[in-house]
Amino acid sequence: MSVTSQHRFMIVKRRVLAMALCWMFVAVAAVAQTARPGHVNPEDRKVDMDSPTFVPMLKMGKVLLDGDSVQYMELNKVYVYPEPTFKNEKQRAAYNRLVYNVKKVLPIAKEINLIIQETYEYLQTLPNKEAKDEHMRLVEKGIKKEYTPRMKKLTYAQGKLLIKLVYRECNSSSYQLIQAFLGPVKAGIYQAFAWTFGASLMKKYDAEGTDRLTERVVRMVEAGQL
Repeated sequence: MSVTSQHRFMIVKRRVLAMALCWMFVAVAAVAQTARPGHVNPEDRKVDMDSPTFVPMLKMGKVLLDGDSVQYMELNKVYVYPEPTFKNEKQRAAYNRLVYNVKKVLPIAKEINLIIQETYEYLQTLPNKEAKDEHMRLVEKGIKKEYTPRMKKLTYAQGKLLIKLVYRECNSSSYQLIQAFLGPVKAGIYQAFAWTFGASLMKKYDAEGTDRLTERVVRMVEAGQL
């Protein structure tokens, strides 16, 4: 395969994966997302490798102890890992790319999880299946238009990582989410699209096994350590 052909193939892969990811958003976004003044979508934010992605949170409160009111302070979890070692510069570069990609797409995965919670609660207020189906049909059109350009901004590697991190945040695969909200036919169609180009919406997240290095990075990013 020529260099030009390889380049075109990679573009097609990214576009197809972007469409599959877009439908993942469609599946879980049952209420229109209105842009807030000054809001910047996660995929448009510049990744700062020298500053934390999430600001460490500090919780303060009071408890009653022996009749006295005592203030307390609760800090974020702090994770302590051995310093990573690398056999060569290639391994170091791969680790840095992983950190960069996690910092880029983890906020999107958390956004999806929040949308799922809001979607579930909203659908419970609708009177019957017909009303829910009609609402989802209307939402599909608007969300597809909004999220397709957003997902195209991700690289192929970031798209595949997002699929895994969605599983981590939601405890369900992207395929299961599409199936639950849009039905098995559309879930099968978009899984077939993704599979054709080397991705899978059925990907699970194995924090104790194959994804243990990713989990380490995710935890440290969440804690504001990266």
